[in-house]
Amino acid sequence: MLTSKFKSNKYKKSKKQQSPETPTLSLKERLAQKRKAAQTRKEFTSFLTPVVFTSIFFGILLAFVGGIKAAVPGVLGIMTLALSYKYPRQALFAFLIYVPFGGTITYYIGNSPVLQLAKDSFYIPALIALWQMCRKQRLPLIIPQAIKTPLLILLGICLLVFLFVNGLQQLNPPSVGLLENPSNEKPVLMGILGLKVFLGYVPLISCAYYLIRNKRDFLFLSRLQVVVILTCCALGFIQYLLLVKGICQGTRNLEGAALFKASIEARCYFGGSLIYSPEQGVIRLPGTFVAPWQWAWFLISSTFFAFASGFSDPSRIWRVLSLGSMAAVFINAVISGQRIALALVPVCFVALLLLTGQIRNLKRFIPVGVGLVIILGIAMVTNPAVVEERTASLTSRWEASPPQEFIMQQFEDVWKNLDGPLGSGLGRATNSARALGETKLLETYYPKVLYEVGPLGLLAFIALVTSLTIACFHTYRSIKNRNFRIYAAALWVFILFISYNTYYYPLDVDPVAVYYWFFAGVLLKLPEIDKQERLQEAQAKGVQGNKSRGSRGR
Repeated sequence: MLTSKFKSNKYKKSKKQQSPETPTLSLKERLAQKRKAAQTRKEFTSFLTPVVFTSIFFGILLAFVGGIKAAVPGVLGIMTLALSYKYPRQALFAFLIYVPFGGTITYYIGNSPVLQLAKDSFYIPALIALWQMCRKQRLPLIIPQAIKTPLLILLGICLLVFLFVNGLQQLNPPSVGLLENPSNEKPVLMGILGLKVFLGYVPLISCAYYLIRNKRDFLFLSRLQVVVILTCCALGFIQYLLLVKGICQGTRNLEGAALFKASIEARCYFGGSLIYSPEQGVIRLPGTFVAPWQWAWFLISSTFFAFASGFSDPSRIWRVLSLGSMAAVFINAVISGQRIALALVPVCFVALLLLTGQIRNLKRFIPVGVGLVIILGIAMVTNPAVVEERTASLTSRWEASPPQEFIMQQFEDVWKNLDGPLGSGLGRATNSARALGETKLLETYYPKVLYEVGPLGLLAFIALVTSLTIACFHTYRSIKNRNFRIYAAALWVFILFISYNTYYYPLDVDPVAVYYWFFAGVLLKLPEIDKQERLQEAQAKGVQGNKSRGSRGR
């Protein structure tokens, strides 16, 4: 009997060791893995060596021309371009990490317009590598197919605008008098930059779709975004404390109109231009971004990603961290002085609860809601003056210039002064193109599109974002897995909100210009990951069923 018991325990132990959950690799498989890792290291070294030498060579040439300030970005740029082309997946992750910290890095290296485009050294080589992969494997580059027709129509209209508006402006500059200096405008370059800003990040849909291969990649991306939100919000809070303690002076020692104008000279360790004149009741902090407006829209967009992870991540630890990132977003929306963030962050949170149906999920909503209320309650009690001041600023601004009236006024002004059916030219209302010629300041997005590409271009763009929004809605509704469905619902609400938002121009600037298109691709990939997971579960159940039938047969 003792012998049979020993044999039974030995059988159970060996059965546990051979469980499919913890597969053991054979000696041949382990050796194959080691050879593959060694081959990968060898390929990386053989690729990196010529890249480093080439970068240093061009860096020396640039040092003779423009000094060390030109040499360092040149060396880093060449290395980044080469590595991003060779390793596009890693480049896209680096691109996402760089976007919120780009403003801080730019001003540490040197304030140059070229550095504002440094993030594209990750994106463009990765996009070229993706395009080559799609051609080789005969995969579609335009995803989803529903946007193909409106996208091609919009590209055709933009080409007409570039040729017949920007091109004619280049060939026929306005005449000047004898005593006037000739115009130094570059309408063709302005058109190229305007088109890049307008539609340059649309391919990110495909980049994200092919970047996310499985559940592991998806969870890595969603958790990476939570870490980025927490880090940026922590730096934004530190920036605020440095200004409050007087370590950074901000704009409070200035006089006249300078007290109310964002200044790069007032920069406080992170980000770029800011206003800090508390005696005047004016505070506009940039966080880690170049300008305060970009920081505001980072906080607004982060509400959606933090919410999605907070309700969908399978790990309790990451759900708690997502709750912390959501609280950090709320706190920064108050202290940053950005009225639009203070207004839209709580509105977006409530809209997410309603539109995703999570308000009915009491088991998860109550801990998140209670935790958020406690954290924000402590912050409000300890800083009542700050909360009161920001609320009063928001109310007074709304009463002085209601957003709906401001939007309608800009629409009317553009429509009355429209140059023709093709608009005034690409880049003519794009802030980043002002160094190339005269631009018009429009603080609402759809009037800006109408001004640049005319009514035909505006209708084509609305058709593009509408087809994308509808495709994303159908995609999210097709997902069966509960966690994936919650995350997809939050992303769909984000896409819906940005598609038809016209206040300010978030689709023209970081980070929304990146997040909108990229996370649309993530959402479109989730049904495929859902199918992968269900197939693996079915296979696991089949294996388990075969084992149980085999044990009964014995």
